[in-house]
Amino acid sequence: MKGSRETDFAYQAVYRYLISLIGETAGDEHLRLPSLRQLAERLNVSISTIQYAYSLLEKEGRVYSVAKSGYYALPTPAIGTLYSGNDLLESVYVNARRPGMLVLSGDEPALLQPIDSPLLLLERELLRQYPRQPQPNSQPCGELELRMALAARYTTSPVRCWHADDVYIGADLRGVLEILIAVLCLKDATVVVESPCDWGILRLFQTAGVRVIEWPLMANGSLHHEHLKELLETEPVHLVMVSSALNMPRGSRAPDDNRQTVAQLLERYDCWVLENDCYGELGFEPNGLRFRDLLAPNRLLVFSTFEKVIGPEAPYGYLLSRHLSSEWQRQFLLRAFRLSSIRQKAIARLYNNGRIDQHLQLLRRRLKDSKAQMSQLLCERLGDALQFVEPEGGATIWVRSMRRVDVRQVFQRLLKHQVVIAPGELFSLQGLHTQHLRLSHSFGSDHDLTTALGLLGEALRLESLD
Repeated sequence: MKGSRETDFAYQAVYRYLISLIGETAGDEHLRLPSLRQLAERLNVSISTIQYAYSLLEKEGRVYSVAKSGYYALPTPAIGTLYSGNDLLESVYVNARRPGMLVLSGDEPALLQPIDSPLLLLERELLRQYPRQPQPNSQPCGELELRMALAARYTTSPVRCWHADDVYIGADLRGVLEILIAVLCLKDATVVVESPCDWGILRLFQTAGVRVIEWPLMANGSLHHEHLKELLETEPVHLVMVSSALNMPRGSRAPDDNRQTVAQLLERYDCWVLENDCYGELGFEPNGLRFRDLLAPNRLLVFSTFEKVIGPEAPYGYLLSRHLSSEWQRQFLLRAFRLSSIRQKAIARLYNNGRIDQHLQLLRRRLKDSKAQMSQLLCERLGDALQFVEPEGGATIWVRSMRRVDVRQVFQRLLKHQVVIAPGELFSLQGLHTQHLRLSHSFGSDHDLTTALGLLGEALRLESLD
């Protein structure tokens, strides 16, 4: 472990150590795990590194904490237990959480550059300043200080400005999007989305009865404005969802002139525009136009989450809207999200004191270096089997098999070797991207990555349909 301390992946080494520790005691008992200090001394890493690894496990439902007692492992099934259902997405989720798996399907950019230590330090300071009140003031739309910080961050001119009353914060992104579906009456309505699209959003729309029309990106990552024009003229489109900067999982960015053409087109039609800003600050080169810089605010909504930038300590989702304020407020009040006021204040302070911007500079640099390493390995080891889009940001790479393969069978074959990938069909509801995969470039050690790519290459060869 001393060697791991000298690398940029110390928390991942600790994470894998804890996974193994939990796996050794799989059963029905709630095992008490070593304390932060004990593990820090045992593994020769900082306490904050141990804390971060524990927070990831807690988010994944593998451990839980008890005040003044420590962390406990939840009972886990034996490692040999495999998910046997037919739902591919559920299989990815379940198997990614099995102990001992190499998760090559993940999308956790913040893990490369944790910011949990300053966040938790601020939180402790704020707890001393704001002792808990028996009946705290209700803020169903989120802590005012954080809403003000977000409004200021999104304001770029006297015309394109936002205020705290335009910002709504929920417990997580899914909860916020469920409210959006209700407020905009999207059930049975037609929504156009860029494709490929995040599987969580697609499944949410599908479950809610939204009619989704996929709008595939062009091969160079540009937005096909002629296709969109045809859809707007022939379909009863209620909402168009666009990426503010990066399309994920492709990791590509449409050129500014292409975005301007699409924005001019959207201005001519009477539909809502929903900007997905979850990855808006994770481009390697953060400059460039966003749709909110090009569109009038009268039909524009923006949503995002802190998790991709800050990590699992900040799971909240948020929405910006200058319209329908009474309906947004009513829906957030009905949801009664239980959010930590102190945690939200601490996040606001990170924005206001410039710490988030410093963090983003380091995070982008780390992601870019990680991407370069992964790209080199793909070219060296799988150059004759895969083509990939050179990502312009984020923590994943979008690849396509050069031979026709059954990607589901590739997925199943890799599971037997305890490797999890994300098949491209998950990012479509209409059967697109069946020859694609999304791979994480920000995980594990070099050895783990090389091993996983070797197994992937073998699985692609064995499952070739040509």
